[in-house]
Amino acid sequence: MKKNEIAAYIDQTLLAPTATEEELASFVTKAKDFGFASVCINPVYIKKAKELLAGSTTKVCTVIDFPLGAGGLEAKQTQADIAIDDGADELDFVISLGLVKAHKWTELKAELAFIAKSVKEAAMFRETPGTVLTKLILETCCLTDEEIVESCKCAKEAGFDFVKTSTGFYSTKPNGATVHAVELMRKTVGPDMGVKASGGIHNYEEALAMINAGASRIGASAGFEIVSQAE
Repeated sequence: MKKNEIAAYIDQTLLAPTATEEELASFVTKAKDFGFASVCINPVYIKKAKELLAGSTTKVCTVIDFPLGAGGLEAKQTQADIAIDDGADELDFVISLGLVKAHKWTELKAELAFIAKSVKEAAMFRETPGTVLTKLILETCCLTDEEIVESCKCAKEAGFDFVKTSTGFYSTKPNGATVHAVELMRKTVGPDMGVKASGGIHNYEEALAMINAGASRIGASAGFEIVSQAE
């Protein structure tokens, strides 16, 4: 793939809790000319990133209930509403892992459907209306294949736009994307829903393997390096 082609797959990521506003500004300024799909950043920096990306096709992505997914529905909705008001274009929600591990699929689907509907409504009524994409982080490293499949089904039926492998923050190693998980997710959701491979993708070869497995997005802090290694 050419540099611009691989860049269009990438959510270039800076989610370190220690990142300063100065580091964020340098990161986004460098990312602006690469043609990334988005920059994925912590919610506190959405407004700054939006300002710096003015005139760019690169979107602002942020994370919700990150990295544990254990804040509950009200916390997820509140964080999402604030992020949308601040100008976020894409929201990566961490799944409620307690519901997944308890196999409470009906409850999980109801929660996700509420979130998806809430995001669409909030996006319509903000100062600058527009579509806001929803991605569900499954944390595949701590799930069985059955749990991955059922979580994907819940996300699709609830109206989410993407399913995503990982936060990259989980204690289990490896804690990122695998070809197997991406293939399973793509097989489950079909050809039209987004699949984001995230966590542990360090170079062009690893990114391409995920794309060949069915990923339509790559989440990586190594986006600059991945693009530089392309043709």
